[in-house]
Amino acid sequence: MLPVELGELLGFLGKTSDVRVAQYETEARTPKADLIKKMAQIFDISPRAINVPDIDSYLGLMHTLFALEDMYGIKIGEIDGELSLRLDREHKNYQHLFTSFLAWQQMAAKLESGEISQE
Repeated sequence: MLPVELGELLGFLGKTSDVRVAQYETEARTPKADLIKKMAQIFDISPRAINVPDIDSYLGLMHTLFALEDMYGIKIGEIDGELSLRLDREHKNYQHLFTSFLAWQQMAAKLESGEISQE
């Protein structure tokens, strides 16, 4: 789909349609929630796939970490004098996240040992 076609499906008319889409692609403008929802419907995806959290700054990253704590029970702690993130066993999402994190850790170990490559 061309940017001009997407712009028209989103309701932008004429020459502004591809310009507006380009502004969203380059992050010169940020689409509002209703427009993100419309884009998600067009592409048959979740709005969360479009709405990327701001982690390009330390402040944005910290707010993302706070949200992860609230939503998924990822807690900050200390192990042997080092700060670490951990899963809260009491959180409702613990088992699902544990399975996903374990798979991630196993692949990271294979990468570190040279068993697999990043490609």
